[in-house]
Amino acid sequence: MAVSKQSQVPSESSAELSTRVSSIPTPVSTGRLLVAASGTGGHLFPAIATAQQLPDFKIEWLGVPDRLETQLVPNQYPLHTINVGGFQQKLGLGTLKTFGKLLLSVLEVRKLLKAGQFQAVFTTGGYIAAPAILAAKSLGLPVVLHESNALPGKVTRWLSPLCTRVAIGFDAAAQYLPNAKTVFVGTPVRAQFRTETPPPLTDLPIPADVPLIVIVGGSQGAVSVNQMVRQSAPAWIEAGAWIVHQTGESDPDRTCYTHPHYFALPFYQDMAALFHRANLVISRAGAGSLTELAITHTPSVLIPYPYAAEDHQTFNARVFADAGAALLFPQSELTAELLQRKVLELLRSPSTLQDMATASGQLAVTNSAELLATLLKTLISEKRIREEEGRSGR
Repeated sequence: MAVSKQSQVPSESSAELSTRVSSIPTPVSTGRLLVAASGTGGHLFPAIATAQQLPDFKIEWLGVPDRLETQLVPNQYPLHTINVGGFQQKLGLGTLKTFGKLLLSVLEVRKLLKAGQFQAVFTTGGYIAAPAILAAKSLGLPVVLHESNALPGKVTRWLSPLCTRVAIGFDAAAQYLPNAKTVFVGTPVRAQFRTETPPPLTDLPIPADVPLIVIVGGSQGAVSVNQMVRQSAPAWIEAGAWIVHQTGESDPDRTCYTHPHYFALPFYQDMAALFHRANLVISRAGAGSLTELAITHTPSVLIPYPYAAEDHQTFNARVFADAGAALLFPQSELTAELLQRKVLELLRSPSTLQDMATASGQLAVTNSAELLATLLKTLISEKRIREEEGRSGR
């Protein structure tokens, strides 16, 4: 799938972006922006973090009914919803219906953009991005697409040439987007992860001087990983570790193992405090979770979700493993015995954990949201300058 670098449109660095910004006489400080982000925290949290860096902008949101954005967005930004779905793997009647919905949604978004006099569109990918990009392109508006994964999704690969810029969370993503104008910015995280003083872990009675292992399986948990963790937990606790295990809601056995040093929670709210306190995190490899691990300088054992689209979590995890920030284990090759042994080896080698923590921190882009906000301001400014020059005949 990799492409030769010779065929690529040159990728822009964040330093080059800063240079280009400084050449604009008066970058805009206000504007009207439509944000298209839908579905999961991986799409929504980076978009919200970016929007928060544009406090003087008039921002409205584009989403889908009955998805997470209907809970997170309306108390912050006006939310518009459209009925659009993902593309089918095989051609058939379902594909025709999907294209029909897409066409209608493009017309609907186009109407929204014109009525609201929006100046740009920002999207974080997924199927909501398709009508947003196509509608913006038809009106000549700047559109920025942020791709958080090392292997870009299908919508990103298909439509990236139509975008004014594709902001990437991993440098490695650029090779899969040979016809797009990419700029490396990292992936924005929620504000609580970026505090100079790490938030204290106040609601769990964990001593300050013990190693803490945290297990997270994504928003829905990871039942197969949970089973291996419970089998391994007694040995880790015997070695002196305490454990916080976010099991998810769908694990029927989440209460089958108990110990004073083991906390099984279906969900935990303050993940920033938990990651800052953790000595080691066992996790899936979604781009959002990896970004949070990098920001908090946390070593990890990564078990990519095996059914993720095009196995993109493995591509993400390899970046961290190759950097020395994580150990990577495909779920099909991992056993409870192997997991138990590898974690024990790390617990017995604080220097290894420290090296992994350092490597993890070196992957962090702490000002990602600011870079994206600057990019949007810059593109709107450049479009405004071109329009003024066109009117004046220059």
